[in-house]
Amino acid sequence: MSNFITSVQRILLRAGIIFVLLGFVSTFGFVFWSKSIIHEATLSMESRVTTETATTTVENNFPVGVNVLAKKIAEDPQVELYVETFLSIDTTNSRRGRLIDRVLAQIAQFDWYQNLASSVSRILVIYPGERREEIVENIGDILKWDDTERKLFSTYIAQAEPVLAEGKFFPGRYVVPSDATPENVADLLYERFAEEILARYGVAVEAQVPLKDALTIASLLEREAYDFTDMRYISGIIWNRLFINMPLQLDASLQYARGSKVTEKLWWPKIVPKDKYIESPYNTYQNPGLPPTPIANPSVEAVVAALNPRETDCMFYFHDPKGVFYCTEDYEAHVAKLKAVYGRGR
Repeated sequence: MSNFITSVQRILLRAGIIFVLLGFVSTFGFVFWSKSIIHEATLSMESRVTTETATTTVENNFPVGVNVLAKKIAEDPQVELYVETFLSIDTTNSRRGRLIDRVLAQIAQFDWYQNLASSVSRILVIYPGERREEIVENIGDILKWDDTERKLFSTYIAQAEPVLAEGKFFPGRYVVPSDATPENVADLLYERFAEEILARYGVAVEAQVPLKDALTIASLLEREAYDFTDMRYISGIIWNRLFINMPLQLDASLQYARGSKVTEKLWWPKIVPKDKYIESPYNTYQNPGLPPTPIANPSVEAVVAALNPRETDCMFYFHDPKGVFYCTEDYEAHVAKLKAVYGRGR
């Protein structure tokens, strides 16, 4: 019996050793896989930006498919070609890409991951749709900045042209030295913003849709939509409401208003009915028009979607639990569709 127990113990010990080794291999494999994704993305971005910057012309300005003065949407048929030619996004695979960014953004917060990835550099991941405070907190934690350094970092970007507290912390993957200063990181983020957004936002584009408005709508789309196609349809509904001075009634703006309160623990809290009566300029249920500033930091595809809405008669929309998009022309049809999908109005 004792020999049998000893044999079992040996088998269990060997199995345990194999399990631990597999765990280490998996961990290291994930670290180097994710690090290679970030480095490749960063190098690809730098190469593409360098090439585009050298050949920046009016031709690669953002297309615009909305006429603000005439209050109508006129889709630009070149949007898809523009995206394929000038932007490094895959509109047919954006959900997967956004999921990877989200996973990497979360993993990058762990010191063990950063130390395994590199002893001399740090990986920063800004997820599209994060608000300024989230980004400052995440980057500050990774780079071990104190409160003064975090405030400097935020101020450097906010005071750069155009002067906005939100909207310019450009989403993406960045590799910086482990001792990077607030100025270093701010310059890196703003340079990416300038190359991806400002370089494409020429005088003709600004004359049609002011940059602040485009960034604000894009920030709403980041919080409300699932992918690029979804963004363009919701953009169409946002513009339809703006044209008739109808309140946008977007929960994302209420989340921003609540998340800005000192007493709120979450940046993006779940909305409850009473939140529709919050006293805030960001309450788009109570105030017509756009919020006074962007509510988050949008990706380049969100800016393109803000400038190029889908032409639609819809005025209301919602998503089901699987992310399927529904839109209707009037409130009665909206309630009926909600009942059909959820079994009740909302």
